[in-house]
Amino acid sequence: MKSVKFASLSALAFAMASQPAWAQDAEEAAEADDNIIIVTATKRDANLQDIPFSINAQTAADIQKSGAATLEDISRNVAGLSIQNLGPGQSQVAIRGVSAGQIVRDQPGVKEQVGVYLDESVISLSLFTPDLDLFDLNRVETLRGPQGTLFGSGSIGGTIRYITNQPNLNELEGVAEGDINLVDGDDLGYSVKGAFNVPLIEDKLALRAVGYYTQFGGFIEALGEGGASEDDVNSGERYGGRLALTLQPVEGMTITPRIVYQEIKSDGFNRQEVFNLFANPFTTTRPDIQLGERQQYLLLDEAFEDQTMIADLTFNADLGTVNFTAVTSYTDREILVSRDASALTGSVSVDLGFPDAAVLLPSNLRDTTDLSQISQEVRFSSNNDSRFQWVVGGFYSSVTREYRQRLPTPGYDAATDATLGAGTSAAVANGFGADSPFNSDLDYDIEQFAAFAEASFDLTDSLTITAGGRYYDFEETRMITTGGLFANGDSGVVDVTSSDGFTPRLLINYDITDDISVNAQASQGFRLGGVNDPLNIPLCSPQDAAIFGSFQDYDDESLWNYEVGVKAQTGGITFNAAAFYTDISDLQVTLDAGSCSSRITFNVPEAHTLGLEWELSAEVLTGLDIGLSGSILEAEFDSTVVDGAGNVLGGVEDGNRLPSVPKFQISGDATYSWPIGPGEAFISASAQHVGSRFTQPSDQVDNPRSFVSGLPFGGATGNDATVIDLKLPSYELVNLSAGVKLDNQLDVTIYVKNVFDENALLSFDRERGGRARTAFRVGQPRTFGLTVRKGF
Repeated sequence: MKSVKFASLSALAFAMASQPAWAQDAEEAAEADDNIIIVTATKRDANLQDIPFSINAQTAADIQKSGAATLEDISRNVAGLSIQNLGPGQSQVAIRGVSAGQIVRDQPGVKEQVGVYLDESVISLSLFTPDLDLFDLNRVETLRGPQGTLFGSGSIGGTIRYITNQPNLNELEGVAEGDINLVDGDDLGYSVKGAFNVPLIEDKLALRAVGYYTQFGGFIEALGEGGASEDDVNSGERYGGRLALTLQPVEGMTITPRIVYQEIKSDGFNRQEVFNLFANPFTTTRPDIQLGERQQYLLLDEAFEDQTMIADLTFNADLGTVNFTAVTSYTDREILVSRDASALTGSVSVDLGFPDAAVLLPSNLRDTTDLSQISQEVRFSSNNDSRFQWVVGGFYSSVTREYRQRLPTPGYDAATDATLGAGTSAAVANGFGADSPFNSDLDYDIEQFAAFAEASFDLTDSLTITAGGRYYDFEETRMITTGGLFANGDSGVVDVTSSDGFTPRLLINYDITDDISVNAQASQGFRLGGVNDPLNIPLCSPQDAAIFGSFQDYDDESLWNYEVGVKAQTGGITFNAAAFYTDISDLQVTLDAGSCSSRITFNVPEAHTLGLEWELSAEVLTGLDIGLSGSILEAEFDSTVVDGAGNVLGGVEDGNRLPSVPKFQISGDATYSWPIGPGEAFISASAQHVGSRFTQPSDQVDNPRSFVSGLPFGGATGNDATVIDLKLPSYELVNLSAGVKLDNQLDVTIYVKNVFDENALLSFDRERGGRARTAFRVGQPRTFGLTVRKGF
């Protein structure tokens, strides 16, 4: 049966204290009792139910059974985890309601709130959560609550860890998988994946290789000029692989170098538009257009590309009473977000008095990110079975991030000079090329050093105390240069942000019986502050320039998390629950700067989250397993922020909700399996309810909201408005699957995702405060599929 995977970060504290015999004992116990789920955090194998912290682990079997292909799919079975979908590779993660709202591509200085790791290597990147393929993973762990002690900045809300299968020194094994699916009834998707493990020298050297290719079906229709239409513009592909080598030169020592490579390419975005400057129902000079479900309007094709390479090396050594671990990692990512910015540029052209022909010029906003990151962690830990266990270590990282924006708009310089005077475009270029009214170069260098320690002591056979802390020291240097008609013309402006501090954690765990335990903890997390980019003053109205022009830098965000939990497992029933309160200081909140086509981040002095999360699984009848997980959450501001005129800024008012997280979400699943001649057959169903949310704090003010959408192709008054309810409605998703698992390791599964074709609105997107374009990001429609998997 499937046990609830709800465990603890303390595995990392205890992990290095393990002895090889313990791992063998745990594996044998798991084979004897399939209620036991084993977590391997570094070297120690431990039963999830024995670890007194809050972790959910979705195993390979869970991922395969649910048909999960992305982190968003996995989140449906994890209490307290919510995903805000902004397109491929751009989803934003929130845990337990700790959220600052929508962070978008042109805010590279904002740091992530949830850390993401691939095994021991940190791969987090603000704006671009890595969209890793889930094939040949051992599990995905979700660590709830701040993980500042062992994971540092970027894990203020929690941490997600992708744990891969490691090379096996003694067994030749492999698996191949093929999938074919039909999205929205008309676009074909498919994938081919394979993995194999080869012992090259028995007990000494082994190789594990993984490769995959996936074609994603699209479901968004793009309308265009002259009545043009193109289906499935958000289709795409993902391909890549992993290659790992494990060398054991002597007993108790392993060296594992690895390389990971992946590319994602998408032809567009899951954007369902409500209004577009060039497509609206109020026009009198152009054909009026009412955009419908899963439709958008384009003058230019769009694209997303993400090329990721990770090279790391893990060294483990058993030194007798002490274990030593060293992890060296290098990451290189190149990302392109190419968007049709014609409506954005056109809306500015309207304000500048350009003629209609210039307003209609196609305009392509190209955002590129070039990132390189080097990190090094070393740690020592106890290696015995005494009452006292400890781990101590250090961490260093250096990140270089080059962010570029260009707005190629052929013919724009001529239109600029004709309207605003000869030589205007050259005068504002600031060294950038022609026909690009906005250009920006942002260079970031971030250095981080940290030292951490954690220890646990068994006061009695039932009572354990764990305490730890982390000292951190950051320095970020940013340089900005801009040019073009829409830009300020900054030249090599340098800003430096630095921070240091200490984050502690204390936990107490008490075993009431062998099957029931309770725990309580207090822990602190933090997120580094930064500097806002200058406003695009040429685009701002005087009012917006006055309101938002004073927001320059923002401070570190910190929080204290207090929680109590219970874990119980008896017979075929597993139940885990936790109640928590999080006190947040200087919450970093993002806000659109009105008409400026800019976004600013500022601090809210106080906010909090208060909630209850639970996970239950049970074998209610022979062959029938059920699971239920959910969370109830209050996430609110405890401070009010006002502008210079005393008006509440951006919906940040005492008692208003934090953005992007639902008050209530729940999911359930049931699987019935029965034996057939050569194996077993199964049928499975799952359902998820996600409550209403707001994308940004300001969305809950003056809602539903009127977006004036008349000019330049408007109705008789030029002031016709599109009214939009910015409260994202709750939605329900139902999935079904059935299949057979044969004794020759052949699995065949048929499935239907989103059975009732729910059009889930995931986030709200606006260009230039809604003057250019308004839209919703939407989820994938009904999908039919077949998966065949063969192991050997």
